[in-house]
Amino acid sequence: MMAGDGTPVVELRDIVKTFGRVVALSGVSMSVQAGEVMCLLGDNGAGKSTLIKILSGVFPPTKGEVRLRSEPVTFASPRDAQQRGIATVHQHLAIQPLMSVTRNFFLGREPTIGWGPLKRLDVATARRVAVEEMARMGIEIRDPDQAVGTMSGGERQCVAISRAVYFGAEVLILDEPTAALGVRQAGTVLRYVAQARARGLAVILITHNVHHAYPVADAFTILRRGRSYGTFRKTDVSREEVLSMMSGAEELDALESELEEFARSDRDEAARAGGGGATG
Repeated sequence: MMAGDGTPVVELRDIVKTFGRVVALSGVSMSVQAGEVMCLLGDNGAGKSTLIKILSGVFPPTKGEVRLRSEPVTFASPRDAQQRGIATVHQHLAIQPLMSVTRNFFLGREPTIGWGPLKRLDVATARRVAVEEMARMGIEIRDPDQAVGTMSGGERQCVAISRAVYFGAEVLILDEPTAALGVRQAGTVLRYVAQARARGLAVILITHNVHHAYPVADAFTILRRGRSYGTFRKTDVSREEVLSMMSGAEELDALESELEEFARSDRDEAARAGGGGATG
């Protein structure tokens, strides 16, 4: 694995995002180095989607700072973020199922040959690059002209990931890449994540599934209700501890204590009422 030099590739500092009176994120910080997988964990509504939209240039933070290689940046658009090396692979892939693997790999950025009116697609180069890049991610493509729709869900994720890597991503954001996949296909995607890390990318894996995240993660940032519960190195926490922090075990314990107290009060009140009836 290619280790980072201690300087984060991407860093979020005290990010706040509000929509009117709604506070979606409140003081969230996180940093990721090259060759590292940071898993961003949280239940629905925790703020994961808002955070990655800030990172991918969909909208700016209300307060706080985004840094790339130690330099503060402001993204004008998702295209701006992509040009600066931040690629996002969304849960609903930008994949055309009836188009070939090769055409999906390039999607408008195909290599060409010739000039002017004679300019045309360099089919041989496009096929070769698609096959080679997919092979580097561990997928052998026998026919680069096959329709992507004939591939498994995990293999389609591989097309999107290898495409992002080939076009110069330094930061790879994966939004719930295993959410709609079975166990075997999820394992396939997680191997691609490990491959991306080995190639020196800073990977941010967004998920609510700790069991998928834990095998490939180097660290975890846990969001709860728009706030960061903290960042934890994998060497310092077990899978069960991560799951407990993510689910808010302390809040559940407090709720259980309150319910026990209510039940105790009800029993005491019933006992007093019963005693009063007996003496009457």
